[in-house]
Amino acid sequence: MSARDRAGEPASSRIVAVAAELNAIGERSSGVLCCRAGIKRQTVRMTELLRSAMYPQVFGVQAGDVSIITVSHHLKRAMDLLGALLATVLEPSRAAEAVAREFLAGLPAVKRSLETDIRAAYCGDPAAKSAEEIMLAYPAFEAISIFRLAHAMYELDVPILPRIMTEHAHAMTGIDIHPGARIGESFFIDHGTGVVVGETCVIGSRVKLYQGVTLGARSFELDADGNPIKGTRRHPRIGDDVVIYAGATILGGDTVIGDKCVIGGNVWLTHSVAAGKTVVAAEERAHCRIF
Repeated sequence: MSARDRAGEPASSRIVAVAAELNAIGERSSGVLCCRAGIKRQTVRMTELLRSAMYPQVFGVQAGDVSIITVSHHLKRAMDLLGALLATVLEPSRAAEAVAREFLAGLPAVKRSLETDIRAAYCGDPAAKSAEEIMLAYPAFEAISIFRLAHAMYELDVPILPRIMTEHAHAMTGIDIHPGARIGESFFIDHGTGVVVGETCVIGSRVKLYQGVTLGARSFELDADGNPIKGTRRHPRIGDDVVIYAGATILGGDTVIGDKCVIGGNVWLTHSVAAGKTVVAAEERAHCRIF
């Protein structure tokens, strides 16, 4: 191709002109952000190192090396990355080092929760042969382990990074759990593809979801300009010992599913269900049958 296009203008000049226009579009629409180059890759790497520290026998790079030295090495590298990332995303008034220390102190609690999740998967799936199989092969553990780390960071009011973490898990597994969701212990998602758990959802302990379950928002409150109001409760509350079967959709911030309920496959719910009830799809989809 000629260095000049048909209009006689050098190709390099056209490239510079388009580059300038691309930059201008970003400035006009949302203002200029500080540099985020590499942040996704670094966040994913940090997540991998954190999981290697919690489960070196599964996610580590050297077979059989589960020593404190190895775990400390993984943690040190993860904390170095986290410190650099926090310095990028936190407001100048917040001390990145203090936030990183608080996150580090919470990691044992994260692993204790994950231990209950592994046990729930083993007890809840007859096909599960071992804890190792669950950690290595189950998409639910991939998604839940990353979610619990991201949620711990979310609780420290860290912006951007928790969402990158859970969206990385979403891309890998098809399971979309917002880091703001609050999920109790012994949580299991069987199969997993297509599960959605919204930001303000609260899930109790010993809850089991199947593929295609949506715990979502029914509608959004709008401000005077027609934009969604942030920070309101939009997603349902799920009690303890609840089972929700494939394809069920439960919507709304006022919707509460009581303890020990069973929600059948493909049910559409926008109202609360009392504890101990079983809900199945009616032949006519205008309503559900509750037992």
